[in-house]
Amino acid sequence: MAKGIIFDLDGTMVDNMMIHHRAWQKKLAEMGLFLELEEVKEKIHGINEEILHRLFGDRFTAEERRRISWEKEALYREIYLPELRPVDGLVELLEGFYDRNIPIGIGTAAPIENMNFVLDNLDIRRMIHTAQHAGDVKKGKPDPEIYLNVSEAMGIDPGKCIIFEDTPTGADAASRAGSKVVVVTTTHEPAEFEHIPSIIRFIKDYREISVGELLSSP
Repeated sequence: MAKGIIFDLDGTMVDNMMIHHRAWQKKLAEMGLFLELEEVKEKIHGINEEILHRLFGDRFTAEERRRISWEKEALYREIYLPELRPVDGLVELLEGFYDRNIPIGIGTAAPIENMNFVLDNLDIRRMIHTAQHAGDVKKGKPDPEIYLNVSEAMGIDPGKCIIFEDTPTGADAASRAGSKVVVVTTTHEPAEFEHIPSIIRFIKDYREISVGELLSSP
């Protein structure tokens, strides 16, 4: 039986990945790298500084990568604020776990500013036991570090946690942590997850799944 629930943030709690893609596309174009949105979707995932190092090698110093990352995320928040909303059924599901005293964690590759942007504007922070972000880890997904840290902070074995994810990279991290995975198909199709063994469900939104169903999952 599941003892803890963990959520990724972007694309999982909020359907915001296309806005991230557009913000990245605009920022990279300013830097002379012109990518189609499909290329951005394929190549841009993980911690911002790691993304910039993958794309540009040592062209930028660590300090410059941090500055570029901050500028991109500020652009994202500016674009997204007027239309920020949770994935359908999310708040009701969170309340169901919270009312049953099931710890809820968040493990995101987003920077702390974006995490706080969502938790505070959606008014869901009160239900979250622990929330960890890109600054809390040394290695980004698909390394399982973020999910191992979150489960440890909740005091629950990761094998007793169910993790919600929306990307193959994130689902791979959750699987490597030893957790069961529910995939929210906001940004990727089920066929893209065929190599990940621990997925128990695919859902379009949280109206398709219940607290009771998840808590009785073996």
